[in-house]
Amino acid sequence: MDTFIDLDCCKTIEHLRTNLGYFFAPTIITNVEDSSRLLFEEVFGPFVVVTKFDTKEEVIEKANSTKYGLSASIFSKNINNITSVATELRVGTVWCNCWMVRELNMPFGGTKESGNGRDGTVDSFDFYSEKKTICIKTG
Repeated sequence: MDTFIDLDCCKTIEHLRTNLGYFFAPTIITNVEDSSRLLFEEVFGPFVVVTKFDTKEEVIEKANSTKYGLSASIFSKNINNITSVATELRVGTVWCNCWMVRELNMPFGGTKESGNGRDGTVDSFDFYSEKKTICIKTG
């Protein structure tokens, strides 16, 4: 986290240092350069980076340009925009006009360098088990 605090765009992030550890207030970060590490590296904490775009094609290109692909959220009143963008995003889950809504019997997991495969229903059996073949000749 200290690496991100040192970035120019994050000089105003408030963080609390206590005897219990390091804590950061939920933070919205805007006005970052397209080359900012905040857009291309996973920051585990209460952070969200908001960027501007002019076209659907531009937002798809920006979202897909990272090496991660755990999930995405789309908020729009236009269902055609939602479906066209959602189908083009290279992520494991797309939440549309909601966030963190999940049926436990549906697969969950990321693409690219995010996540550890798929979790949920039959996919869990494959992820949490190891197959073995045993051949025995009798007689």
